[in-house]
Amino acid sequence: MKEIFERVKTNHLFQGIALSDFSLMLNCLSAKTLCYKKGDIILLAGNTINFVGLVLYGSVKVIKEDIDGRITILTIISVSEIFGEVFACAGITQSPITIQAAQDTKILYIDYKKVITICSAACPFHATLIKNMLKLIADKNLILTQKNEILSKRTTREKLMCYFNMERGAAMRFSIPFNREELANYLCVERSAMSKELCKMRDEGIIRFNRNNFEIIS
Repeated sequence: MKEIFERVKTNHLFQGIALSDFSLMLNCLSAKTLCYKKGDIILLAGNTINFVGLVLYGSVKVIKEDIDGRITILTIISVSEIFGEVFACAGITQSPITIQAAQDTKILYIDYKKVITICSAACPFHATLIKNMLKLIADKNLILTQKNEILSKRTTREKLMCYFNMERGAAMRFSIPFNREELANYLCVERSAMSKELCKMRDEGIIRFNRNNFEIIS
């Protein structure tokens, strides 16, 4: 139990929750853990969703597929990050997105209805969970705003630089969670065109890169 606590305590949902209350809280929330292999579908679009998932190990991809079968990667969710919280607060029971294991992954599942409602036992940590959930929703809206800003750029170069500047923060060297195909899907651009643009930017002395590691030069 302490190992799980160490994994999840950095997530805002559990901010202010003490280790002494953690076991009781998981029982109250009907928590369980499941393991997946890389490529496994964790949640398929259209399936019933009645949980909030938190990544204990590995990472997952959030995928949206249009009616023509084109796939867009909305985001990558890493260790100590959660998914499903937006659906929990919106009352959505059928998932509009697919969740896929990006690598071997272990997920902690909790009943979302028990997260957002005060239980009959009046557990002291429930008010903290509800407050934390509201903060998570606000953070998720910020992420969506950033994604919309990237997609509003007209050219592939503008999209790349917008994304890189968001990822790097104040650092000039940084890593991204996507391979080339995933990055193209995330930016909604053609992979070949994106690869050519990356090479142009490198040749012009704007960036350096090696696989998923990048450096902004100018």
